[in-house]
This record gives sequence, structure tokens and C-alpha cells, in this order.
Amino acid sequence: MPLKVIGAGFGRTGTTSLKAALEILGYDKCHHMTEVIQTGSGILWYRKLEGEDIGWEEIFEGYEATVDWPSAAWWKELTEYYPDAKVILTVRDPDKWYRSITETIYPLSTLMPGWLGLVIPRLRGFLKIARRIPWENTFHGRIEDPAYAKRIFNEHMVTVKDTIAPERLLVYEISEGWEPLCNFLNIPVPVETPFPRVNEGHEIKKAIKAVRIIRILPYAAGITVMIGLMYYLIPN
Repeated sequence: MPLKVIGAGFGRTGTTSLKAALEILGYDKCHHMTEVIQTGSGILWYRKLEGEDIGWEEIFEGYEATVDWPSAAWWKELTEYYPDAKVILTVRDPDKWYRSITETIYPLSTLMPGWLGLVIPRLRGFLKIARRIPWENTFHGRIEDPAYAKRIFNEHMVTVKDTIAPERLLVYEISEGWEPLCNFLNIPVPVETPFPRVNEGHEIKKAIKAVRIIRILPYAAGITVMIGLMYYLIPN
């Protein structure tokens, strides 16, 4: 099925809430980086990133919408490939966005050890793209430079606005809730359904703590083995 909605906004601009909102409105399912983790589809994105001719139909099979990275990195190609799809550019105050991204998904993706993909196979592709697409390709290895990162963020918003026809584009802040989103999509506002405001920042920070513990496991195991060998080899 063709995509009906394409999100052009970077991660940490409310894309998780937007995914939930679109699915409530009937766009089932909506792609997001969390889908990559859950389905193991990261390997398809990695092959696409490496230049293989992977069709969008294969990547988005079963999806009617997409938001967040990795698809946000291909927003222009996707909007050209799906000319009837509407485009939503989620925006946020650059300072708040930068603080959020450097406290959550940036440390999480860079801390995850490569060997985790051997233990959990569906993470292999995700681990390959989670660093390259945003941090290396989009921010050119300079995400830790606040001025540079926010400049890229602002330039991206300007480029999307200049590229997509106004009648096809919604520049949207999650705090605006249902009305502008539903008006743009020509869908009635859901009656007695609160707008989903999903803030996974707290959960990501807990995941960062867990990853920091996981990273030391091989070293702890190695030390245990060494102690065992020493005990065995050295006479009492």
C-alpha cells in the first residue's frame, strides 16, 4: 500500500506522539524508529543506506504512514515517490530539542555495544543505522557541537518548507493537539479521545543506565574467567 502520510521532522520533535495520534486516526500502522527495533527491519534500512536497490514498498509493507528517523533522512525521496502523501514537519524549540536529543537518543545509540546484535539478532540492523543516519550523515559527526547541530536543525526546517507545496505540508508542534492535525488530514477530531502525549524521554534515560551496565558484562565475565584460571593454575 502507498504511504499516505510522511513525517519530515527529526527525532525528538514529538514523533512518538505523532505516531500514536496517526494510528488513532486510522493510519495503521505508522513507521517509526521503534518499529525498526521491534521488527528487526533495520537490516533493510542498512542495505538501503549502503546503496542497494531496496524498494520502498518492501520497506513500508503494511504501513500507511511514517515518521521519525530513519525515514526522515529520506523525506525528499519519499515525498517524490509518493506524490499523493501528505507531509508533516514536526517542529520544536531548537534549544529544547538539542537538550532532549543529547540526553536521550544520542547517548543511547552511541553507548550500545556492537556485540549486542549477536545476542539479540533483530538489533543488528538497528545498531548499524542508529549511529550513521542521524549522527554521521545528518550532523556530520558534530552533534556534540550545539551551534552546529542547531544550525542543521533549523536549515532542515527551512528546506522542507521551501520544497513542499504549502497545501501539502503541515508545520506542526505537538502541543497544538488534534485540531490542526485533523483539519490537515480532513478527519474529524476524535470525540472524547485525549491527544496522545507520549514522552519516552524518561524511559530512554532508564535504558541508558541499563546499557551502561550491559557494556561492562564482557569485562566482568573476562575478569571472572581470569580469576578462575589463576586459582586453577597457581598451587595452593
